Amino acid sequence: MTAAIVDFRPNHAAAWAQLNTAWLIEGGFAIEAKDRLAIDDPQGVFLDKGGRIFIAQRDGEAVGCCAMVPTDDGVEVCKMTVTPAARGLGLARRLLDACEAAARQAGFDRLYLETNSALKPAIALYESAGFVHLPPRPTPYVRADVFMEKRL
Repeated sequence: MTAAIVDFRPNHAAAWAQLNTAWLIEGGFAIEAKDRLAIDDPQGVFLDKGGRIFIAQRDGEAVGCCAMVPTDDGVEVCKMTVTPAARGLGLARRLLDACEAAARQAGFDRLYLETNSALKPAIALYESAGFVHLPPRPTPYVRADVFMEKRL
């Protein structure tokens, strides 16, 4: 097995949409308006705003993804997932590391994310990577009830 983290290319659009739709459905979450926009227009939502999207590929197949987009006070990490068949291979950590490295390289000093308390493995990953919990805050996502940051 060979695995690589690569930058999003237009030919990843279908995999991006499938990966993000699948994790939302798997988690029992509704596909919210902000999800739909990110799924349908990754170029406009992330890349055109100075963000990045990373794709985890295993033997050439897209099996994971993660996006990052600049905010007023750092970078938001979002839309991270790895397919069930590729979990346990360290790909989520590598995706998160790619976001952190890109944020540092761009001169940002803070990573921020929102998630759901039911996503225990994701929260454990973020905690192990140095993210700390923040108090609740307004969010456009109904499902978001965990807020975290990592100072770089």
